[in-house]
Amino acid sequence: MAAMNRPLPPSALLLGAAGLIPFLGLAAASALGFGWAPSALAAYGAAILAFLGAVHWGLALRAPDSESGAELPRLALGVLPSLIAWVALLLPLRPGLALLAVAILATSAAEAAAAARGLVPPAYMRLRWALSIGAATSLGLGALLA
Repeated sequence: MAAMNRPLPPSALLLGAAGLIPFLGLAAASALGFGWAPSALAAYGAAILAFLGAVHWGLALRAPDSESGAELPRLALGVLPSLIAWVALLLPLRPGLALLAVAILATSAAEAAAAARGLVPPAYMRLRWALSIGAATSLGLGALLA
């Protein structure tokens, strides 16, 4: 449990913030009329959404025996984002981008529920909400412009 209360390393904060650069840049490129940008934004958003699920596989595999019973929800949260990302890429561009925006926020909400049970580090959640809002805003803008 002590590991759950540690602050995030500075590199996690820096790399997390750097992960917003493609979202912001591709949303700006979409706004400037670059025709390839919304597709690139969808591809990056899908990759990031799939990555978010992987966090929960790691947490489930490292969980102490005292958290028995939490494996299935954690593993489901690990798999669902990648499946949703895949579906989003199969959709036409506008609804696909919108689905990615909603799914990134929904994943954060599910993680917040897990954090309330002590299953996700609080410092991670603070970073996740900031990054998720930036990503979802960029994806939403891309959906409007697609």
